Amino acid sequence: MPGIVGVVSPRARVGALVAVAAVAAAGVTIAATMLTATDETRNASPQPRLRPGAPPIVLDLGVRTDAEARALRRAIALAGKRRRAAAERIFARYGSVEAQVGRAMASWPQGASRLEALARDRPRSGAVQLNLGLARFWERDHRGARRAWRAAKRFEPDSTYAVRAGDLLHPEYPVPGLPVFVPSFGLPAALDRLQPPAQLRYLERRAGRGGVRDRLLYGVALQRLGRPVSARREFAAAAALAPKDVEASTAAAVGRFDKDRPQDAFSRLGPLARQYPRAATIRFHLGLMLLWMGDVGEAKVQFRRAIAADPGSVPAKQAQAFLDRLG
Repeated sequence: MPGIVGVVSPRARVGALVAVAAVAAAGVTIAATMLTATDETRNASPQPRLRPGAPPIVLDLGVRTDAEARALRRAIALAGKRRRAAAERIFARYGSVEAQVGRAMASWPQGASRLEALARDRPRSGAVQLNLGLARFWERDHRGARRAWRAAKRFEPDSTYAVRAGDLLHPEYPVPGLPVFVPSFGLPAALDRLQPPAQLRYLERRAGRGGVRDRLLYGVALQRLGRPVSARREFAAAAALAPKDVEASTAAAVGRFDKDRPQDAFSRLGPLARQYPRAATIRFHLGLMLLWMGDVGEAKVQFRRAIAADPGSVPAKQAQAFLDRLG
């Protein structure tokens, strides 16, 4: 993810997972910003005036490295460079839902009707609903766009589509995506030698053995791949294994952050801060969540408290990095 989110990583090894899984977050964020400044209803004319340009194409290909995934990523990149005809030809080679969505979006605006038909055929697909919402938004059908984005969250909550839908449904949040837990401990050196799919399998195997730290690391990877429900499950399991482990309890709280219900996370992390007032990880993550809420002033206060609590720790260093960026 672009911007300030990139600071949230104690080491760079899981960064490859993020790069391979990246989607058009910047374009989606632009759409969300535009949404706050527009009216709520479809233009009354028979043919609503379309927004300039074309909606971004958002597809979640995870850590896939197969031929189709590589081709679809290339097509998305071409569409982003306004070479939409070339992108459409690539999408047309494949029959997957992602390829069909990409083809419809690449042929904008002619593909809008194809996307609507696809939504009737695949109403529970997060890929279809998220992109349908973007298409409707470009048609100035804002209520229809919101319906589609809510459907994406409802039908595929454990997906990048749900995370991006949350961004679009809540443009008042200044940071895209969801806050990611930052562990205070390092990652296994073995990850350096692995490609992203193998990294994920390695972390999953280790988590399956039941260790608290292994579950936390796997949860972080899942968060970064846009799977918040699965990440929340791993964090909760780690906290259940070690109820007095501050890291596990903090991760379980952060994992509950949702733009529909941010109070679910704050109601867990606030009491932890009172119970462990000198825990740098709690103060840092409080600052992180406050930053997501747009409360920069209070976020800075919490970052400074994290630094004061344990100056040499990973959370303190991350807090300082945020303070440097925030000025």
